[in-house]
Amino acid sequence: MKNFNLDAILEAMLKMSERVSDLNFSVGRPPQVEIDGQLVAVNFPGLPRLTPYQTEMIAMHMLRGDRELTRTLLTNGSVDLSYSIPQKTRFRVNIFAQRGTYAIVLRVIPEGIPTLESLHLPAELSNICNLKNGIVLVTGPTGSGKSTTLAALINKINNDYAYHIITVEDPVEYMHKHIKSTVNQRELGADTKTFALALRAALRQAPKVILIGEMRDVETIEIAMEAAETGHLVLSTLHTIDAAKTVDRIIGVFPKDQEPQVRTRFAQSFRYVVSQRLLPKTGGGRIAVLEILKSTMRTRDYVLKGETEGRSLIDAMHDGSVDGMQIFDDELEKLWQKRVITKEVALAYATNPTNLALRLTDEDLEAQPEAGNSDSMLSMLE
Repeated sequence: MKNFNLDAILEAMLKMSERVSDLNFSVGRPPQVEIDGQLVAVNFPGLPRLTPYQTEMIAMHMLRGDRELTRTLLTNGSVDLSYSIPQKTRFRVNIFAQRGTYAIVLRVIPEGIPTLESLHLPAELSNICNLKNGIVLVTGPTGSGKSTTLAALINKINNDYAYHIITVEDPVEYMHKHIKSTVNQRELGADTKTFALALRAALRQAPKVILIGEMRDVETIEIAMEAAETGHLVLSTLHTIDAAKTVDRIIGVFPKDQEPQVRTRFAQSFRYVVSQRLLPKTGGGRIAVLEILKSTMRTRDYVLKGETEGRSLIDAMHDGSVDGMQIFDDELEKLWQKRVITKEVALAYATNPTNLALRLTDEDLEAQPEAGNSDSMLSMLE
């Protein structure tokens, strides 16, 4: 691997499938690609298993001699950066230390800017683009498509309005062109040291829309709420599994004695919390399933006063379909009825698997032909 051509290796890995989402270089394993959530080995002649030297070579190649990135890796044990095969493919990269060696994971950034329509996202999300202020959070685990959904929202705003849009990302993923809007994109490390610093500076840069890559700390959340309260539309992400947990996380990062004040501010400033889960489809591929919490008189009251028995955000979202709200388990049931996903997948990704299992069983029974006698009824129950 002395004179290895990393770009050629990456291109060969991408050719494994049109559905490659990640590339993985780990010591003791061959190079791997992730397809529909599963790792698949890529066999290169003479490269049955990566050695510590080889993964370090790959890491150093991607760092391109950048002293700041190298210092971050050595100090923190991991670093985020972007990497591209010129004129072809861009990646979001994380290099991290493990047991004295380096591992590298590259997330493939799809070519072009996605649209809400191409992603088959609920029509309700297009209303986010018409908001003039407030906070919109897109949440979910790593790899659930949060950045892609945000890129689609920014793309629609960019096409519909002549705004100044500022994004602060780690790293910049989708490269937005100026269309109707003017879009300035800042990258953590290269253009600013922290999200909080960039967000505070953005308040003086006259944007209408601010995209902040991730709400990582109290200071960032505090400034985001301040920005929303002063007439900006703030879009961001959190690593939470559903809408209710997102509200808990926002409030929970502040000291306990500030809870009433934070509840009041967040209840008044949030507009949407969109949570995503990426599920494997029957027959291959994956589909995004969304939970949507929208700011209404009822949901604001629940955020303000807290959830209690009979006053849950899940109930409010379930009852709020006329307002464009939806919950994971209802969407999973619909996908199962259409046989887009299997019953096992639906239950594995459900918020309340026990309740959903009962609903899916009911559907199973209703789908059976009516029994003509007690024997056939008994056999059906068995």
